[in-house]
Amino acid sequence: QVQLVESGGGLVQPGGSLRLSCAASGSIFSISVMGWYRRVTENQRELVASVTSVGNTSYADSVKGRFTISRDNAKTTVYLQMNGLKPEDTDVYYCHAHITTYSMSSMYYWGKGTLVTVSS
Repeated sequence: QVQLVESGGGLVQPGGSLRLSCAASGSIFSISVMGWYRRVTENQRELVASVTSVGNTSYADSVKGRFTISRDNAKTTVYLQMNGLKPEDTDVYYCHAHITTYSMSSMYYWGKGTLVTVSS
């Protein structure tokens, strides 16, 4: 069974920094892309940043120049370094990954989310 477990959320003042982590575990053969989303509405999430297995990255315009996404060498953990945080960055951040298991089943997985609150 595959799991994505996020950590690193919390309360930070405007202009501050946080680092989110997401570790994938389970019967994982490969992970093609990992990323972070945040909630826009109850049923809609927007992409914040993503990184492929070969290191290609993509960012939402609203976070370019402030957030940096990276993966560890084993490529099962993804990080989101968030600098220059603004109150409008307050949200629940979800880890997202496309994973192929050893049984050759491929699908997208979601973490349960971690809350980031930017407030003075």
